[in-house]
Amino acid sequence: MKKIILCVAILYSGFTFAQDGGYFFGGFESNSQWLLDDEGLNFIAPEDQFRSNNYFRLDYNLGKFTAGAQYETYLPAALLGYAPIYNGNNGIGTYYLNFKHKTLDLTAGYFYEQFGNGLILRSFEDRQLGINNAMKGVRVIFTPLDYLNFTGVYGKTRNGFDVSEGITQGIDANLDISEALKIEEIELSIGASYVGRYQSSGTNDSIPSNVNAYGGRFNFVAGDFYGGIEAIAKGPDVIANEGQISSNKLYDGTAMQVDLGYARKGLGVNATFRRLENFSFYADRLAEGNVYNQELISYTPALTKQQDYMLTNIYVYNAQPRLIIESYDQRAGEVGAQVDLYYKIKNGTALGGKYGTKVAGNFSYWAGLDAEYNIENRWYEAKFIGKGPKLFRDLSIEVKKKLSKKWSTVATFQNVIVDKGIVYGGALEDEENIKASIAVLEGTYKFEGSKSTRLVLQHLWAEKDRKNWVAGVLEYNFNSNFALYIADNWNYGDTDIHYYSVGGSYSKGRTRLGVNYGRQRGGLICVGGVCRYVPENTGVTANLTVSF
Repeated sequence: MKKIILCVAILYSGFTFAQDGGYFFGGFESNSQWLLDDEGLNFIAPEDQFRSNNYFRLDYNLGKFTAGAQYETYLPAALLGYAPIYNGNNGIGTYYLNFKHKTLDLTAGYFYEQFGNGLILRSFEDRQLGINNAMKGVRVIFTPLDYLNFTGVYGKTRNGFDVSEGITQGIDANLDISEALKIEEIELSIGASYVGRYQSSGTNDSIPSNVNAYGGRFNFVAGDFYGGIEAIAKGPDVIANEGQISSNKLYDGTAMQVDLGYARKGLGVNATFRRLENFSFYADRLAEGNVYNQELISYTPALTKQQDYMLTNIYVYNAQPRLIIESYDQRAGEVGAQVDLYYKIKNGTALGGKYGTKVAGNFSYWAGLDAEYNIENRWYEAKFIGKGPKLFRDLSIEVKKKLSKKWSTVATFQNVIVDKGIVYGGALEDEENIKASIAVLEGTYKFEGSKSTRLVLQHLWAEKDRKNWVAGVLEYNFNSNFALYIADNWNYGDTDIHYYSVGGSYSKGRTRLGVNYGRQRGGLICVGGVCRYVPENTGVTANLTVSF
């Protein structure tokens, strides 16, 4: 009730203290499941067979003021794989009041923010992953000059319908050197960030109440070349595991990311190197390592190619920034790189044909830090790179070819090696790496008007785990609004289980409705390099989105 009254007051303040000519905007999103028993999967539907996540957002802009709130329900329970803290709850999840005038941008309430690449701080919402780590407090953005800005934040991080115990504060500064010095030949910019977390340590004086992180970055664009480097150092803190402090011993952490690229018409190359050592940073020290990505301060997504197909998404990588010193598992972080190559073969050539041919390649390699561990004394020492255990290696190539005005095709091949512990969320198993190759062929045919059909055929070969898979998707678009599909993943190499699905979607203006029935393959679901685990299940799902 207090939150509702506060939201009304915020909206009213926007109406009262601004000029005429305001407008509303927002949206509604509903994601629901009806879970069903399935003997083939040995899946027994839970007592709460119906589960639904719903979000209603309403914003109002009136001149220099913008106010808004988001109401959420997770009734009778949240979707499978979401943080249990949401189960059975509903209420105002976020609210804010924003004021903008010339050089000042002020927000009170809940807000989202990112410093640099997000390594040191990123607050964001992703409903598909069940992440909403908005900060509740105050954010001030000050832009005294066109080439200089400062951002300050202070508040607590959202945790379900509550907030974190710890308080996060930070300041970020950005300077466009080229703009300041009127340099036209090259674009140069620098930035610096500070983020600190305060959390009472109670009577335990060996645990620091304040943990601070400092970082800097440099970016450039010179002709067709671009790049940047960002480095972060995090102060000493305890490490936690499954909600318990492992010991009172303190460990600091570091992060570094380097990006280099080249881009011109028809050709692009981008390379990224990153090293993370003990770089988990949460708004509550006991939240470290939680599988639901709640109360995150730092943002360390997996830097690998984001795959689009059912079988290419079975063996994916989840970033490993944590420090773990246990008898059953030791790790200190990760180091690795990825390289993307894009090339268009020109129209009219032998390989390009009439419409040209687009080729994209990706290589990524990630390893655990090469480190020595002393479990008894809770001690470790890591090399900068070294020869740590292989966690993930991916090599893929994609060829897009338009054959005619009506036919277009995509051919993909991927070869991947991944530690079994990454896939199933357990201890690392360096000698149990899964090796797999996946081939995908996709074809789309456009009929008269806006009708089209799409067929995707896929096959996966694996030496271990569940061995071979075959999959297919057939989709028919009646027009730009209405589409139906049928799909199946068949693990014929081991379990002989079909993960079938049938459904469709209808869109009209700003409204979209999707419904499907079938089986969900268990495992990691990743969006933008951030993953959550979803258990196997069977049922009917419905998704409704409306914006206004």
